Amino acid sequence: MAELGDKTQISTLLMTAESGSPWLIFIGAAAALMTTSLVGVLVGRWLAQKLSVEILNTATGASLLLISVLLLWDALHL
Repeated sequence: MAELGDKTQISTLLMTAESGSPWLIFIGAAAALMTTSLVGVLVGRWLAQKLSVEILNTATGASLLLISVLLLWDALHL
């Protein structure tokens, strides 16, 4: 439910509204989602072969923390 209304879905909605081919938009959006998921799986598999689970967890946590701090900084300095 958290993903409803994100920019990808809004873009898909707008393209569908402008297009006379909603099924073509659906197929394109589904293909794009599968492609990005495949890239995520392949990169994740490659990283898992190169790094330990502990390092991956730490790097992921640090990345999310950094993004949170940057977003907070941006929000406070508008």
